[in-house]
Amino acid sequence: MAHGKGDKVEKSKFLKWSLNDKAVTVDKWDGSAVKNALDDAVRKVFTEKFRYVENHNLIDGRLGICFLAVGIAIWALAFDYIQPFPQSRSVLIFSVVSYFILMGVLTFYTTFAEKGIFLVAVKKDDAGIDPDQVWRVSSQMKRFDDVYHLVVSYSSKKSPPRETKLQKSIASWFDENGVLVFSLFEEDVSRLHNSLLSEKKEK
Repeated sequence: MAHGKGDKVEKSKFLKWSLNDKAVTVDKWDGSAVKNALDDAVRKVFTEKFRYVENHNLIDGRLGICFLAVGIAIWALAFDYIQPFPQSRSVLIFSVVSYFILMGVLTFYTTFAEKGIFLVAVKKDDAGIDPDQVWRVSSQMKRFDDVYHLVVSYSSKKSPPRETKLQKSIASWFDENGVLVFSLFEEDVSRLHNSLLSEKKEK
């Protein structure tokens, strides 16, 4: 009986989501702030409720491209300091050309690799028998629109990829003061998650 009471307390603490012990409050007219708050809430559901491990490889790829571009720029700057123009001309040309090429690669990467994905979460089998379950979550909010678009996809080596979507007004989760009612949002996110697991069991 005590164990059940403890579970209720833990669940209650989870539903009262806060950031630095403060309620998450945003300007409802600031689309970027609203989207970021909801994205963070989704991340919290997957990593804290479902206990999945976040995989950072996708964003690490973007950071790697940016790091390479900055590294080439610093190298060119140092070379120009040691060997002033015109001796450094070829290095500066190489640096400028490399920058534009890498920016093209970055644009391609964010468009076709990331595709708006802000979370990749992995569930590993405790026994090490079944393959990892990989969850990818992407979101979108159009400018001057109050509808939050959320896409959750599931994949593993044993089954083909599946996805489910949610399109809902942010008024469903924020009160009149711009405070995120996490319990309502958590229910919708969990429903998407559980629907994909249900499809898996049916098959």
